[in-house]
Amino acid sequence: MMIRIRSRDGLERVSIDNPLATVAQLKSEIESQLRVPAQAQIISANQNLLLAKTPDDLTRFTDMTDPGAMLSSFKIGHGSIIYLAYEGERTVAGPTFHPAGSFGRKMTMDDLIAKQMRVSRQENPHCELVSFDRDAANAFQHYVNESLSFAVKRGGLMYGTVSEEGKVEVDFIYEPPQQGTEENLILVRDPEEEKLVEAIALGLGMRRVGFIFTQTISQDKKDYTMSNAEILQAAELQAEGDLKEWVTAVVKLKANEDGGADVHFEAFQMSDICVRLFKEDWFERDVKEEIDPKLSRMKKEVVVGVKDMRDVDNDFFLVVVKIFDHQGPLTSTFPIENRISPVTMRALKSHLDRAKNLPFVKRISDFHLLLLLARFLDVNADVPALAGCVHTQSTVPEGYQLLIESLASAS
Repeated sequence: MMIRIRSRDGLERVSIDNPLATVAQLKSEIESQLRVPAQAQIISANQNLLLAKTPDDLTRFTDMTDPGAMLSSFKIGHGSIIYLAYEGERTVAGPTFHPAGSFGRKMTMDDLIAKQMRVSRQENPHCELVSFDRDAANAFQHYVNESLSFAVKRGGLMYGTVSEEGKVEVDFIYEPPQQGTEENLILVRDPEEEKLVEAIALGLGMRRVGFIFTQTISQDKKDYTMSNAEILQAAELQAEGDLKEWVTAVVKLKANEDGGADVHFEAFQMSDICVRLFKEDWFERDVKEEIDPKLSRMKKEVVVGVKDMRDVDNDFFLVVVKIFDHQGPLTSTFPIENRISPVTMRALKSHLDRAKNLPFVKRISDFHLLLLLARFLDVNADVPALAGCVHTQSTVPEGYQLLIESLASAS
């Protein structure tokens, strides 16, 4: 992602490859890319930092002093502005000059065409279809419908498999820490928890395959399939996922013929040009509220059809994916992480008791239960091994079984 850095020298940019970066990593990149020593840096999300006159004034800006704090915890993402103060002097790189026209090589028609970015509809997705495990999909939509009443947005990362033919199967949905409002969804990514999720997926023979989010009742009254903020978030996650079959799913309420409403799933891929525009930083992030949310604003004009324009209809970036369902290898009856009610060990005991007539491996064949257990196991060895037993439905080693039963009994 790209972070904008404003200092006494003006506005500069720093690129960070890790979407889960910390304050320390940001300072390291500032040192590497802008040549300001990390120990000399004072950074803050507060623009008043640049008005500080004395060392005592600078000490008041403590919001980003914890080196281990994740940037996402400050709601900092691609395109955000951070303010930088530092002692000493440095040489600021000026713009690179490329001679052209009468002062250098002349621009040919081919050069002009090559410099234009063309946006057109992509007819075919890279994935043949997406199939949702019925229990996983139902557990996600039921919470949004019954507990949140589709009043605030909710999201999750989808895990499953991709066949050689490009068929995506979603077998579980991990719901990261997040903050949802009527219009926005902020994923507060937890790198340590995501390591556990990835270790479980590895043992299950699965991988991250997409992103799922809900639209609120208030959004249903607006004339768009996905808003410009949703397009940006989906493009960012698809670019991060680095999977050509990556799928974005939208869950919403739609009015039915009886005057009620039904939960409706839709699936898309962000088009190749959309992901390219995101990676090359064409999207304008600081859009004004008066901009129609069904349009995405570019930082400079692109060619749509035969017209040059900066505001592009979001539908140009969406490629429809067919939806199916299936019964996957996992259950989704265990309480789900990062919701309003925290998951406790008492829930583990209740779950195991309810399924006591089943083989032990069947009793733990639930991703959300495995995520709770993973917090007490070695992420590099034990977590994939236990998930591997679930994957093959083989006997759980006695040591793991005793540990799990003791954790449940301790509640």
